[in-house]
Amino acid sequence: MAANVALLSASSPSTSASSILRRRPRPRRSACPRRAASRLSVVAAMSDDPIKEWILTEGKATQITGTSSIGGGCINAAQRYDTDAGSFFVKTNRRIGPAMFEGEALGLKAMYDTKSIRVPLPYKVGSLPTGGSFIIMEYIQFGRSRGDQVTLSRNPFRSKKKSALGRKLAEMHKAAKSDKGYGFYVENTIGSTPQINTWTADWIEFYSKHRLGYQLKLISQRFGDSAIYEKGQQLIEKMHPLFDGAVIEPCLLHGDLWSGNISADTNGDPVILDPACYYGHNEAEFGMSWCAGFGGEFYRSYFEVMPKQPGFEKRRDLYLLYHYLNHYNLFGSGYRSSAMSIIEDYLRMLKA
Repeated sequence: MAANVALLSASSPSTSASSILRRRPRPRRSACPRRAASRLSVVAAMSDDPIKEWILTEGKATQITGTSSIGGGCINAAQRYDTDAGSFFVKTNRRIGPAMFEGEALGLKAMYDTKSIRVPLPYKVGSLPTGGSFIIMEYIQFGRSRGDQVTLSRNPFRSKKKSALGRKLAEMHKAAKSDKGYGFYVENTIGSTPQINTWTADWIEFYSKHRLGYQLKLISQRFGDSAIYEKGQQLIEKMHPLFDGAVIEPCLLHGDLWSGNISADTNGDPVILDPACYYGHNEAEFGMSWCAGFGGEFYRSYFEVMPKQPGFEKRRDLYLLYHYLNHYNLFGSGYRSSAMSIIEDYLRMLKA
């Protein structure tokens, strides 16, 4: 795309989230004082609209030909900006500051750098003058196929097709590892819930404290639900045997992989978006499988690249639990029974 902006590597621990975007060199133009003066007046007029200002300067566009709403979801609004330099995808939030989008941009760039699965490249994060924030990123035209239904067969005579999503996701997990342990360079959000990403050397400690423990604490504070909090804490104390025999490495995770965050481009290649990235156990990526529709071909293709670890089936619901707890925090007690059922099943299994 014409508007390709270079970002600093998300793997640099000294990189500030607010400075992940570099200013791109301006294109060379022939001397034309009248044209230059006209362009300056346009930029001045856009100074109260940082989105248009960036598109008409760093985005290399000279004209915005149209905008259209794309929906966005329950947290953010989304728009497509069409210009003479191509299209841009813009998300805005009128209530939340830029930290949320900065975390998203770092996650997108980290996944993009693996050169495995397609993700939109982020260009710019900033504050809105009336409050709130925005993120500008690459616009990807989606095709008709859903990402989790995309299949790939290199040999047209083979009856068995491989899930492109499963294979490419496994390639991302295999390509991106962390030498800092489990966590991420910034805190981010899962939905609108804060996601704590403090670097931790041990995965069980990280998942216990910053995933299950944090969600249980929020539930206790918001709903006064001491029963699920106490049983959840019992599970945390007893869950170590579920990891016996597993080799665990800190892989880059999308973190919120459900059907609404999976699509396919016009070539039929899978696209993932709206991440809540961190480095964690690769199996945690399937925690939203109850909303993703992953099928047998997806898992078969995935495990061809990232072999299944002993105890996978026993741990599966443990990773669902994090997201059920988060849905309880986000949307209320309708998700309580699912979360409590998982906890109680594990307590019986572990004979707590």
